[in-house]
Amino acid sequence: MRIGIISLAHMHAVGYIMVLLGMENVEVAGIADEDEARGRKWAGQFGLPYFRTTEELLRRELDAVIVTSENSKHHGHVLAAARAGKHVLCEKPLATNLEDAQEMIDVCRENGVFLGTAFPVRFSTPVAAAKQVIDNGQIGNILAIKGTNHGFIPEGWFTEPALSGGGAVMDHTVHLVDLMRWIMGTEVSEVYAEHDSRFSDNPIDDCGIATLEFQNGVFATIDFSWSRTKIYPVWGDVTMEIIGTEGILHVDAFGQKIEVFSEANGVRWDYWGDNMDAGLLQNFVESIREGLEPLVTGLDGLRATEAALAAYRSFEQKKTVVLRAGN
Repeated sequence: MRIGIISLAHMHAVGYIMVLLGMENVEVAGIADEDEARGRKWAGQFGLPYFRTTEELLRRELDAVIVTSENSKHHGHVLAAARAGKHVLCEKPLATNLEDAQEMIDVCRENGVFLGTAFPVRFSTPVAAAKQVIDNGQIGNILAIKGTNHGFIPEGWFTEPALSGGGAVMDHTVHLVDLMRWIMGTEVSEVYAEHDSRFSDNPIDDCGIATLEFQNGVFATIDFSWSRTKIYPVWGDVTMEIIGTEGILHVDAFGQKIEVFSEANGVRWDYWGDNMDAGLLQNFVESIREGLEPLVTGLDGLRATEAALAAYRSFEQKKTVVLRAGN
């Protein structure tokens, strides 16, 4: 299977390439990046062909592409790939507005290609184990969920709303919304959120709390932020405390680690666990080979984005925003 990479703008792109290069019967056909210096740098480092434009890459013999461009450019790149007959895995958030997200889904369907959203945390071993526990009824009926997703302030276009679509709300709530929807099999019905800018000189949301109610009556909170310092042992975290009628389940998506204390290097986390990116990409490749939709679809990406955008509206309007997701 031949897979192309569209843009190295997102930090996850390099990790995806490393995983693909280690997969059997998968070839990375090349990198397209409008930033020539960046594209040539990484293409040279991995020994891959470089293309100045997306169109040049899409003219090559490809089965699929991975879109890891700036959030606002996902729409154009996905449409171009779909119209060229290539399956697409798109970095999250799927788009910066719902109209673009819906068109991406529609055009992929019209052209007979799959659209997946890059939510690798579903493939975290602790998260997958937690879903199995819940599906088995071991904690009874879910009543509430408390989630966190923290990280350090990213650089460059991430703090430019015209390119990113927003700050920590857009970047970090979507992972938890996706996990909660997937675990419970239900949609968000209401969102109330507050956010602020406390950790950066940029006037962009870098911390906040979102409260969600789901159609099954469960309510949840998401504590999202770019509050970690550069010396923090790891880039971020994804945790959930799931409260059921028969028990409480604590989930740490990055819990497969050893804390190392060193006089020379301070504290660091030696991560020994499974690579969730590998799970994401293996599922995407297998879905294409088997002719089945990937586990995380374009619709999943749209629903998570919908909740994040509702959080922004809630803050602006100072009231709860009611969604019609799934109707």
